[in-house]
Amino acid sequence: MFICTSYVYDLIFNITMNKEFSIDHAKYLDSNDPLSYLRDQFNIPQFKGQDAIYFTGNSLGLQHKNFDKYLNIELEDWRNKGVDGHFDAKTPWFSYHKSLAKDTAQLVGAKENEIVSMNGLSVNLHLLLTSFYQPNKTKFKILCEPNLFPSDLYILQSQVELRGLDPSEALIFLPTNSDGVVNEYELYETIENHAHELALIFIGGVNYYTGQVFDLKNIVKHGHKYNIIVGFDLAHAAGNINLELHKWNVDFASWCSYKYLNSGPGNVSSVFIHEKQIENKPFRLSAWWGHEESTRFLIKDKFNPIPTAEGWQLSNAPIFGLSIYRQSLELFNQVGMQELINKRNQLTGYLKDSILDLNKSSSTLRFKIITPCDTECKGAQLSILLNERGKEVYCYLTSKGVHVDWRDPNVIRVAPAPLYNSFEDIAKFYKILLGCI
Repeated sequence: MFICTSYVYDLIFNITMNKEFSIDHAKYLDSNDPLSYLRDQFNIPQFKGQDAIYFTGNSLGLQHKNFDKYLNIELEDWRNKGVDGHFDAKTPWFSYHKSLAKDTAQLVGAKENEIVSMNGLSVNLHLLLTSFYQPNKTKFKILCEPNLFPSDLYILQSQVELRGLDPSEALIFLPTNSDGVVNEYELYETIENHAHELALIFIGGVNYYTGQVFDLKNIVKHGHKYNIIVGFDLAHAAGNINLELHKWNVDFASWCSYKYLNSGPGNVSSVFIHEKQIENKPFRLSAWWGHEESTRFLIKDKFNPIPTAEGWQLSNAPIFGLSIYRQSLELFNQVGMQELINKRNQLTGYLKDSILDLNKSSSTLRFKIITPCDTECKGAQLSILLNERGKEVYCYLTSKGVHVDWRDPNVIRVAPAPLYNSFEDIAKFYKILLGCI
């Protein structure tokens, strides 16, 4: 337990605080931030009458104050038109998913025909793997990252078992250092060493545990060199890092919309399928919404898929969820990913320096950032490994209104999102952490 009276706390703070991380200096940085105006557009959770420190946008993004811009329109059309809204709504529900295609494609560097928004992320990954994991007697293995998000691991295991194979034999995990970080050279070496038996490379664009950003372009390049299909779970990447999925020749990918994309808990997912793969007409699980539009409502005995990513749709679209996602995508593209990435780098740089500075103030507690320090190898998330008392530090932070994420055995994930987090958030975080040491 941490016991710190106001007097003792102020004494510690005044003695040990680096002025670079003072509230006044942070406010100065915020005053020179061209994106600082965006914070006021979001609803920040409150703690004792003030804005809480919210660093968990990598789990659930905050609510935009204008989230219901399109939702209210759909509710009105439902109220006034009923079933006729499928074709007569202001944005007809029959083709509502198309209203998101341009902004979604721009966000991830895709063509509009390669994009569709539907279902939840895990459902979409199952649909994609059904199409693109096609093992044979010699090439049946899947290369994946260590510390794989549990849902992805379960998905891969069940897809392997569906083919009558043993996951313990079919799954190959990349080697890591002691912190769980993958060395880039060893990644490519592993691909080459197992090229003769790999049917698929499947990796998260950003590892959820370490925050490591993978070089997707070069992973695809190495995989395709040996005719290996390459796909990605971009849950922690979309809205966080630069993506050029079409240009990089990514075979397939999917991501959720509720983390950095701020579209609400459990909201809809998007899918990318490269047009080259669409043209190959792979097997897919099919249902009526993927059937070509002109005869979708007729009784037919043969599935005729739409010749775009839309051909992987199963059910009619979840309109209300898509409407919130639509507003969020518009905001991202109005601001621009490069501007957000620039601020992201400034925030994480300031956060990194503040964390490392804390080590100068403690003789026992040590904060180690396990996320790679190179700008191209990290996004908004920094994963901090504590040498001791990790859970106590986490509980102390939450008691002070700080939203961070705990991962066993001793890691705290901190993710300042450039749309709504500020330098002042980081300075306050630093000040609270001083009370732990």
